[in-house]
Amino acid sequence: MSIFERFETQLKETPRTIVFTEGTDARILSAASRLLANGVLNVILLAAPDAVKQAAEEGGFDVSKATVIDPANYEGFDEMVAQMVALRKGKMTEEQCRAALSKSNYFGTMLVKMGKADCLLGGATYSTADTVRPALQLIKCKPGVKSVSSCFILMRGDECLAMGDCAINIEPAEDDIVEITLQTAETAKVFGIDPRVALLSYSTFGSGKGDSVDKMHNATARVKELAPDLKVDGELQFDAAVAPEVGQLKAPGSKVAGYANTFIFPDINAGNIGYKIAQRLGGFEAYGPILQGLNAPINDLSRGCNAEEVYKMALITAALI
Repeated sequence: MSIFERFETQLKETPRTIVFTEGTDARILSAASRLLANGVLNVILLAAPDAVKQAAEEGGFDVSKATVIDPANYEGFDEMVAQMVALRKGKMTEEQCRAALSKSNYFGTMLVKMGKADCLLGGATYSTADTVRPALQLIKCKPGVKSVSSCFILMRGDECLAMGDCAINIEPAEDDIVEITLQTAETAKVFGIDPRVALLSYSTFGSGKGDSVDKMHNATARVKELAPDLKVDGELQFDAAVAPEVGQLKAPGSKVAGYANTFIFPDINAGNIGYKIAQRLGGFEAYGPILQGLNAPINDLSRGCNAEEVYKMALITAALI
């Protein structure tokens, strides 16, 4: 059974509701029709009902079982505005909240906050920032978590890897790296990965010098203190992390070196380039960015996604609850 088949089985046993912020997009409608036909998730589509009906008919998609909500004509809009004003605590006026909630990204996020949906998937036609910003303002971080991060899951046949942070934190500080490591290890477990975590660098155990090396070295030590049962090591060069003959030469005795399956990058440049090299040259399928650290699952789609990717990201998003 593949990981996605396992997610489907789990979700059929525990009914959950996902909200899609772009209710007329053909890719969203295709994925939504499949989710509904398979009985995997309840679906909310945000858009004018007539527009959804027309787009679904044009694409040949059956979304008759979906709940369609038009933010512009939502019966509980005033109540939603009042709750958002309270959440923003003087940071946004009622007028500003009303304007924000007229947009599907804020409206959908508030549906999750109010318990009318369990999770959200958006971003097929807008930026990651437009997905993350409402989530940070309304859903906020889990207790004890200071920042949101991201993880990509890379799959090739039976091989499954986790990589973070490749999309959110541009220049993560040492504290951020610690959180990213712990959160990415937890995300990896959702996908059946027994995490062996490598904090990556251009240095292995002090072979190179620099602030970035110190950051990854120090973060590794702190993660080991916070999660003594987690298999983690660093700082490691990539070859030392994945090639047993190199890992055991450069880091003898390490439980991770040469066998890592979960990778933490020192900054977004390395992370974004790294996962795309694996995707384009290594033949891995990439799923993400999976947002980590939020109080509820809110995930972002690539604007270049296809319907299959939307379907699988919907499964991932709901499985993270």
